[in-house]
Amino acid sequence: MVNQDKPLIALLAAPETSASVLYGLYDVLLSAGAVYSDMVTGAPGEELLDVRIVSADGKPFHCIGNIPVQPHMSVNQIESPDTVIVCDLYTSIYDVPKGRYPREIEWLKRVHKEGALLASVCSGSLLIAESGLLNGQQATAHWAYRDMFQRNFPNITFRSESVLCLAAESERIITAGGVSAWHDLAVYLIARFCGYQTAIETAKVFLISGHSEGQSPYSVMTRPMESADGVISDCQVWIADHYATDKPVEKMVERSGLNARTFSRRFRTATGFAPIEYVQALRIEEAKQMLETDQVSNEEVGNAIGYDDPASFRRVFKRGTGLSPAAYRKKFQRISQLARPMGAS
Repeated sequence: MVNQDKPLIALLAAPETSASVLYGLYDVLLSAGAVYSDMVTGAPGEELLDVRIVSADGKPFHCIGNIPVQPHMSVNQIESPDTVIVCDLYTSIYDVPKGRYPREIEWLKRVHKEGALLASVCSGSLLIAESGLLNGQQATAHWAYRDMFQRNFPNITFRSESVLCLAAESERIITAGGVSAWHDLAVYLIARFCGYQTAIETAKVFLISGHSEGQSPYSVMTRPMESADGVISDCQVWIADHYATDKPVEKMVERSGLNARTFSRRFRTATGFAPIEYVQALRIEEAKQMLETDQVSNEEVGNAIGYDDPASFRRVFKRGTGLSPAAYRKKFQRISQLARPMGAS
């Protein structure tokens, strides 16, 4: 039975949902107000949120990893939720999930019209996008879905660098980035409904620190290396091996046999990048790999990818990743060290 005295949060899940997102959100949100007091004083506090798992039909199912899910109810059985969180719904970056969730979409539109706040995690924002509620708004999802959004939802500005996009908050829509961005969303919702102190206490219990640097340090160039345009495809193959060359765009233009303006237009149409942006993206990807594993200096990394001026390298790298080369090295070499077998040099 729904507790009308507490804010009601519905977690919308489906077989394509990650168990870590669904059950992570459920545990953290349900603990708000209760667990911190128990851990500090030994006396449990009161649960401040009513959290329910819902699905299209309310029937048991298995989500990703064959993990069983027993929804509390169907979307048509839950009344007047204060917030609906669309959990991630995994799909390939080439497979737009349009038409898969008609009941869920109609329900989202109805509860939003009735005043509910809609939120999403990762690919869950694709469902809100398909509903039309994000038209003219900014949104985020995992960085890998950037191209999918731009191709299929051109009326939505995709913020690939954002972990938690609040740009549509005034329209009662909030979107979160990759799957672990549910941490940031959970803290935000606890602060919104239970106050900042409870949010801080809950973050302390679960050791949640947020993703203050955004998604950019984690993003990878995901575009196919070859396009349907044969001339541009040839240039893509060539630049993959020659990105460090001097004046790379001029050399691609010369190789293409096109004038500069036509080349630029066709290159952007085929790849989604301006030619210089494409070169910079390739260079940054190579630099990231070197910074993650090699011990050479930052200046040597810059030289290896085509930047003789260290300041230019730092500027381009930070614009692309959100971190300086030194900060990026520190962040990801630590992960490399954690992953290294004990005793390995």
